[in-house]
Amino acid sequence: MAASPAGPEPSRAGQGEPRHLVVGHINKAHGTRGEVFIWPLTDTPEQVFVPGRVLRLASPDGGPEPDPDVPPLVIEHLRPYRRGLLVKFDELDDRTSAEAVAGRYVSAPVEDLPPLEEGEVFYHQLLDAEVVTVEGQVVGRVREVYETEPAHLLEVKGGDKLHLIPFTEQIVKEVDVERRRIVIDPPAGLLEL
Repeated sequence: MAASPAGPEPSRAGQGEPRHLVVGHINKAHGTRGEVFIWPLTDTPEQVFVPGRVLRLASPDGGPEPDPDVPPLVIEHLRPYRRGLLVKFDELDDRTSAEAVAGRYVSAPVEDLPPLEEGEVFYHQLLDAEVVTVEGQVVGRVREVYETEPAHLLEVKGGDKLHLIPFTEQIVKEVDVERRRIVIDPPAGLLEL
């Protein structure tokens, strides 16, 4: 069972599915020829970050939908660098133009992204999902998903309690995206922390 990130502020329940998903964060300008250093925020960066791919700057509030005031960016070329990528977009010609987009997220249309594997979900599909135990006890609702090692964590708020639940096959037994429901089998003591 795996989850794929959809960015820092994905759509919440009741607002429908997003048309775009955040796939990376432009950390900073690199060099003088318009390259930027990007932290990929996808499980498949080799399929998302390819020459010719059209990306959009996400909205300034961090949401996945494109900023309507900024034209699309087309990847000219890229190369691995440290734990990220150095990307040159056709539209960025110098350090000044690259610095203007530093700190922003880039998104891609959902239909342009690789399909999910069996059992995978996007993070935004987990947000606001009701979490219940296999016995039917309501634990709360998912407020956030954290990408951590060795397992991602679900932040679940129930009443006055906040739970961090590992998103692993041993604990998460069912994810029903349509009903926005997650069934867990927590080990003894997990919900008492």
